[in-house]
Amino acid sequence: MCLFRYEDDPEPEERVPAGLLYVPVRPGRGAETVIRLFRTPLGARTAVGFTSTDRLTATLGEGQGCIRLSEAVLRELCEPLGADLVTVDPTLTAPVAAPPASAPAARLRPGRRPVQAG
Repeated sequence: MCLFRYEDDPEPEERVPAGLLYVPVRPGRGAETVIRLFRTPLGARTAVGFTSTDRLTATLGEGQGCIRLSEAVLRELCEPLGADLVTVDPTLTAPVAAPPASAPAARLRPGRRPVQAG
């Protein structure tokens, strides 16, 4: 890492562009497509990009829509939304939160422990 910045340097050395990324999107209003934003384990908002569709599918599953954007454009689009970070190829995800299909649903009564439905 260089401690000095020269006038001919286009950017600081820490922000090396990642090239074109596969960015996850979701449907918006009408025919719009909206970039999906995520949170880091510490709660900071982050934009996410993947270097291949295989990595995107392995992390977010089949059927996840995506668009191709450069790292610089992704950063520029997401900064006004409070996502100052760009995470490339995240691998850790949480499973979908849903009760098992075989477990009976529990009801809550005010001030009491859950009881089995039925």
